[in-house]
Amino acid sequence: MEQRKKAIICLEGLGKQFQTTNGTVTALDDINLEILQGEIFGIIGLSGAGKSTLVRCINYLETPTAGRVIFEGQNLSMMKESEIRKARQSMGMIFQQFNLLAQRNVLQNVCFPMEIAGVPKAEAKKRAAELLKLVGLEERMKAYPAQLSGGQKQRVAIARAMSTNPKVLLCDEATSALDPNTTKSILELLKKINRELGITVIVITHEMAVIESICDRVAIIDHSHIAESGKVSEIFSGPKSEIGRQLILGETAGQKTSFARARQIRVIFNGQESSEPIISNMVLACKVPVNILLADTHDIGGKAMGQMLLQLPEDEVDAGRICNYLKTVGVTYEEVR
Repeated sequence: MEQRKKAIICLEGLGKQFQTTNGTVTALDDINLEILQGEIFGIIGLSGAGKSTLVRCINYLETPTAGRVIFEGQNLSMMKESEIRKARQSMGMIFQQFNLLAQRNVLQNVCFPMEIAGVPKAEAKKRAAELLKLVGLEERMKAYPAQLSGGQKQRVAIARAMSTNPKVLLCDEATSALDPNTTKSILELLKKINRELGITVIVITHEMAVIESICDRVAIIDHSHIAESGKVSEIFSGPKSEIGRQLILGETAGQKTSFARARQIRVIFNGQESSEPIISNMVLACKVPVNILLADTHDIGGKAMGQMLLQLPEDEVDAGRICNYLKTVGVTYEEVR
């Protein structure tokens, strides 16, 4: 039996309100989440949903107005400011716009948090050099931010975030300013850091492709609330919330078809091998065609996740043969009324 991982962060009834000239704005309301040690946890939502406020409450850059943040068993709200600063050193943060110091070279940027923490200069330089090697920038130590590409700047930012030996990396839209190929390389680097160093990674994003690529579990935030959360594979195969369907299925989520009177089934892919041609095999075995009305499937770790809407043949015998085939091969489906 697999041993359950311990929670490194627990959010209990977390709330955050801001006072504005137009009154009180609720950014977060009754957020309850458990983030496990060593996992890559995704938090996704549309702009304005409360994602960035949530991540800033996790490390107490913003003080919650309700609820508790428990980090490694300690309630941050009960700590003194000096204790919170010390706890924050265990939570490295990576931003969308890199936030590098323009007047410092790469090595000096990575050393900066260690200087603040009082690490001796020689030790800080040694640690910074090791981290720059880890992120693949050992040859650019003396370069300045203006001389780097966006991907290189983010690699420096990752090295800097890791300089205080954090147990958690908070990534706030860390790939939003990058092109697709660079995004892929940065996500691979985060996976490597998680896998080799055991650092817990929390990814804040509005891009489902990022969640799909690296996260173990995900929480979907909508209008300051958690709409749903769970394993990425389960959320992708059957989103239960309206916002979940919108984010995962995209434009097909509420799409109406012109086959309203035809019998339809929704085939749910929740873990079959992605290389297995299930629909093709079904058509060959049953010797009857089907019409694919909508499809939204994803390859997550070599497994097929998602849904497909099929229009069955009008002949009931043929339709029954298809349903029996799906049952026989263990593919989940449901009739769409």
